Amino acid sequence: MKIVDARVIVTCPGRNFVTLKLVTDDGVTGVGDATLNGRELAVEAYLREHVVPALIGRDPARIEDTWQYLYKGAYWRRGPVTMTAIAAVDTALWDIKGKYAGLPVYQLLGGRSRDGVTAYGHAYAASLDEVPAAVASLVAQNYRAVRVQCGIPGLSKTYGVSASGGSYEPADSAVPSVESWSTSRYLAFVPTVFERVRSEFGPDLQLLHDVHHRLTPIEAARLGRSLEPYALTWLEDPVPAELQDGYRLIRSHTTTPLAVGEVFNSIWDCADLIQSQLIDYVRCSVVHAGGITHLRRIFDLAALHHVRSGSHGATDLSPICMAAALHLDLAIPNFGLQEHMPHTAETDRVFPHGYHFADGLLHPSEEPGLGVDIDEELAARYPYRPASLPVNRLEDGTLHSW
Repeated sequence: MKIVDARVIVTCPGRNFVTLKLVTDDGVTGVGDATLNGRELAVEAYLREHVVPALIGRDPARIEDTWQYLYKGAYWRRGPVTMTAIAAVDTALWDIKGKYAGLPVYQLLGGRSRDGVTAYGHAYAASLDEVPAAVASLVAQNYRAVRVQCGIPGLSKTYGVSASGGSYEPADSAVPSVESWSTSRYLAFVPTVFERVRSEFGPDLQLLHDVHHRLTPIEAARLGRSLEPYALTWLEDPVPAELQDGYRLIRSHTTTPLAVGEVFNSIWDCADLIQSQLIDYVRCSVVHAGGITHLRRIFDLAALHHVRSGSHGATDLSPICMAAALHLDLAIPNFGLQEHMPHTAETDRVFPHGYHFADGLLHPSEEPGLGVDIDEELAARYPYRPASLPVNRLEDGTLHSW
């Protein structure tokens, strides 16, 4: 059993995706997501120039050995480009292993730990008065948890809120667009949003909010404390995580649960936060944290320290990544929540898959492997389109975390 072909496929059915497809000498295929939002071609080149040549002739059954080969063998370890490329290979190998075994991947990971995967949806509105309708729409779809984002009075754009009213895709131009930010406006307004939601939907609905790395630790502590009456399930990415002691300061001032990790790409990025119990949910994703193999390591460490999973699952990850995430979500003992943003119909056609959403739960495919593929002929009809994430500036022009 050997890998005889490895293809890197770039497609844009509404947004850009990078996919690795491996083929064995028995004709068995496996797919892995390699999408890095706004930097897709960097991963495409890394795979095509450095990884694919090293895969031909390797035994696809040796998943751990291949992971170590690509990680330790690169010398220049970690980083989002390298780890996303490794994730694509790892995910594709798990897909192949499941097909050879005749089992869905979650069975290879130990089987079910739950009946289904609780997902949270995104409610966003341009104004406070529009928030209840946005939340009600998700409740009507049986979501049991809702992330709430709202336009900030006085700011022309707000993270997480679509300007068009349709799905939110922040990578909106070839050259980064510029958005404006005011911390004081934000801190004054956000508590009123959750006061409104709690008053209309009661105590049972799980509520979440994404700060998107925009505060200092003491500002985040203030926000967390002001949101305590509304019992959020988590406050996401309150500060940039490079200075992880900032989470210690936040933790000392508020009991609002904290979630972080969608930009992390290895266990070393979150080991201290987990071991010191400074966070409650770790949000690393299959595609950006080295694949199923490495993300399982992160979640196993988290399980020892009362930290649950909350994997990133926005539309900048392809259905391949979502399929892989669901298999892992179903198996681990310390699952928390899974982010879920439905893809467009065009994306779903390019990536046919068997996972589905019902009654607030996501369910992976029962087909052997991941239960997802890429239609290469259809993918070729959607050529790559340059798209960059925005940058953020304060009202005085100072560059700020986006």
